[in-house]
Amino acid sequence: MKTSWRSASLVATAAAVLALTTACGQESGTQSTGSQNVGATAAAGGLGSPSTVPGNGYGADSTAAPSASAGGKTAGQLAVTDNAKLGKIVTDSAGFTLYRFDQDTAEPPKSSCDGDCAKTWPPVPADGASVASGIDESLLGEVTRSDGTKQLTIAGWPMYRYAKDTKAGETNGEGLKGAWFATAPTGKKAAVSDLPGLSVRNDPKLGPIVVDKNGMTVYRFMKDKAWPEPVSNCTGACLEKWPAVEPVSANDTKGVKKKGLMGFTRPDGAKQMTVNCWPIYTFSGDKAPGETNGQGVGGTWYAVSPDGKPVGASK
Repeated sequence: MKTSWRSASLVATAAAVLALTTACGQESGTQSTGSQNVGATAAAGGLGSPSTVPGNGYGADSTAAPSASAGGKTAGQLAVTDNAKLGKIVTDSAGFTLYRFDQDTAEPPKSSCDGDCAKTWPPVPADGASVASGIDESLLGEVTRSDGTKQLTIAGWPMYRYAKDTKAGETNGEGLKGAWFATAPTGKKAAVSDLPGLSVRNDPKLGPIVVDKNGMTVYRFMKDKAWPEPVSNCTGACLEKWPAVEPVSANDTKGVKKKGLMGFTRPDGAKQMTVNCWPIYTFSGDKAPGETNGQGVGGTWYAVSPDGKPVGASK
């Protein structure tokens, strides 16, 4: 296997809190500070603690011990498989999907999934990997993990399997926590175009709705507040199902109303994005771009229109 890797021009930009075009508080005569404390929340970005994010597919998952089929076996000859939802994805010689993790880096290659996280997402060993047609061999490489083992990379991105994929062709790890994605033959996320941080998609049932950088539907929680400052009432276990969307720059949006487009600080120090000052989330039940499984859940969760209104919510 070639041990050299080619840079893939995939530089993740740091999320930044936006300055308000019009402060939320101006609607009621109060200037917003953009830093409302709203109560205890689960630690944002926790990657492996069972007590923090149990069973959520983001790190540790006490219910998902790696199966023999998904464990640390060599990849063998990589293949390109056509998936009905995701398009072309990379699989190992046994047909199991290979994933990449947004918390990793490709330049230089670095894996951020260790310990309990690596039990749920077994790293793919670099040894013994080769390519068939459809994958440029020069994209293959390796990275040395914290335990000294060599992990396979594609275009610099470390590769993983998912413990809950128990049959060839399954993609149960796709989109989990908005951080884990099936890998395209180029090393990019499968079926995800180079979308801005927030943009608008015309859904055939819901009409224009906001999506995040991964094409995942964005939602509003009817129990939240926007005035005079954003307040999220989704905390603790709620955040496991409805991950908060991180702030993005105003220049990294397209089609979304600029007024009230801002970020605020949650009490755990994590930043959350708002549209028209309303906190926004994705849904863990949406496994692929285009899905809207969170629409209307509990009569309190709704997709977001470009002006921040909840689509389909009763008035």
